[in-house]
Amino acid sequence: MALSRRRVLQGAGALSLLAGRLAPALAQSAQPALAGDTPPILFVHGNGDHAALWMTTFWRMESNGVPRERMAAINFTDPLARSDDKIEQASRSSTEDQRRELAEAIRELKQKTGAPRVALVGSSRGGNAIRNYIKNGGGDISHAVLCGTPNHGVYAWDDGLGNEFNGRGPFLRGLNDGDSEVTAGTLFLTLRSDGLDKYAQADGRFVGKPGTPTNVTTEGPALKGATNLVLGAVDHRETAFHPRAFREIYKFIARHEPSRIEIVPETAVKLSGLVTGTPGGVPTNRPVPGATVDIYRVAAETGERIGGPLHSSQTGADGRWGPAQVDPSWPLEFVLTAPGAATTHIYRSPFVRSSEIVHLRTARPLGPADAGAGAVVLMSRPRGYFGLPRDIVLFDGKEPADVKPGVPTDSVTTLRLAAADVGRPVAAIFNGERMMMRAWPASENRIAVAELTY
Repeated sequence: MALSRRRVLQGAGALSLLAGRLAPALAQSAQPALAGDTPPILFVHGNGDHAALWMTTFWRMESNGVPRERMAAINFTDPLARSDDKIEQASRSSTEDQRRELAEAIRELKQKTGAPRVALVGSSRGGNAIRNYIKNGGGDISHAVLCGTPNHGVYAWDDGLGNEFNGRGPFLRGLNDGDSEVTAGTLFLTLRSDGLDKYAQADGRFVGKPGTPTNVTTEGPALKGATNLVLGAVDHRETAFHPRAFREIYKFIARHEPSRIEIVPETAVKLSGLVTGTPGGVPTNRPVPGATVDIYRVAAETGERIGGPLHSSQTGADGRWGPAQVDPSWPLEFVLTAPGAATTHIYRSPFVRSSEIVHLRTARPLGPADAGAGAVVLMSRPRGYFGLPRDIVLFDGKEPADVKPGVPTDSVTTLRLAAADVGRPVAAIFNGERMMMRAWPASENRIAVAELTY
């Protein structure tokens, strides 16, 4: 059983991403593979999310010698939790749904690798599924890393006891029952923020009840019997996807420090993934057949296309697109056209390594707030939130007005541009990551998204 301890990792400001994510040269090679007794690793995403969020973690693992085939990331069919765990809700999942799907993913990874035990790494709600699996008979897990998981609830109230995230509800009380809150035979690590996790706050303003005590503190993700680490001024998602989190995840499972934090680029990159949908506005990981994916190389300084499409494909019943061969230095535009959805132009920084989990979802539908706009452009940060004044966040040359300062809570910012702005370049800057996008006409039911990688 892991020893309980608490360590605050100090860090001053945002990292320089250009320096932190790239190795000095394309020819630089990754370290030798980890020792043979290191288990395969299954990564488990959070509420409403998908496997693609673990892409940069995979890259860092690979850059430290972890073979790609020794890792997997689950895609829960319906990743969003129910309002009441016991009451069916369209396109949402129960704790039992997630436990069952996780058990199948573990079985598949063990079968693929021949390993008797695997390690699990979960972000937020993904940690609930991990604990549920282990507590209820999953003795085949060597390590469990829980990143920002609300182990004692987002709140602990006497009302709404059926909610999975209520610390006084039967689900979490069952997991936390006993003198130790972990299961013997598995090593547990929890990673949490030093006050900037919006789901570990004493005041209920982040769950719609300002001024009401949540009865939860910043220490809510910690568990009795686990190794409990505080990463510093990271937000809820960064407890899983920040380079600091990677270091602790790797060290805990591999039993030594990583040889590098930066990502070693590959000379040739192959990309593929799934197209998934949002029926009724609810994010799911159900495949979307009949969607078209076109990929263009774009100019780094203007976002303008360079030549024709690098790749074009249409999804079948399994929702898969690709593979597409790209250069690791090329900024890209993905054009996603799916039945009944807005055409989405997704701009991405260069993909420095290959990935099979470049999953795509169409943007939200144009709504009443967009009426009269010539173009609607979004900047999205799936692996973290925008923190002001912690981060440098500039969208079209200005700090976004719709990003709230203080505890980071916003991962998307929206600009609505005039008709005269259609077609012009728009700059999206987050700390060391910068990309240029184009404004597409809203009148043609098009939305542009600058999707940050880091």
